[in-house]
Amino acid sequence: MGFIKKILIALILIIAIVLIAAAIMPKDYAVEREITINKPVDSVFNYVRSLKNQNEFSVWAKLDPKMKSTFTGTDGQVGSISAWESEVKEVGKGEQEITKITEGKRIDFDLRFKEPMNDTAVGFMSTESVSGNQTKVKWGINGVMPYPMNIMLPMMKMDQMIGNDLQKGLENLKAKMEN
Repeated sequence: MGFIKKILIALILIIAIVLIAAAIMPKDYAVEREITINKPVDSVFNYVRSLKNQNEFSVWAKLDPKMKSTFTGTDGQVGSISAWESEVKEVGKGEQEITKITEGKRIDFDLRFKEPMNDTAVGFMSTESVSGNQTKVKWGINGVMPYPMNIMLPMMKMDQMIGNDLQKGLENLKAKMEN
């Protein structure tokens, strides 16, 4: 009986330590990547503002050629939504909605993931003229990992996990725009 009691006390202590650690750990993550494209800012901005065009360079869209996509609203305008549905776990099911546009400079959007997990995030794509024929494009995603799941945030390496996909997507965009 004493042995079982010691195991239970140890287990309770471990759970308490994990919960306390999660309470003081960060819950937010922010991932951002950038690339320079040899095209004028207006042509790059007008291309990336289209949700349909984003499927042409996004790593996630290319993971499943059979992915079902639907679009509502006026593409490239605030309120337009791109929804996707895929059997591929890394793609899953969700939608992206344009929430704000700063003409020629930035597009903000909400991401709502439904499968394989229910989660939300916000993202943006910005364009900035470097010179007459060069544009710096930034792509970022920010989210919140709820307590106590945030204990896993350092192990998930969000910057690397999401960042690699953003970088590859930007490289795809650069290749598409410069050809």
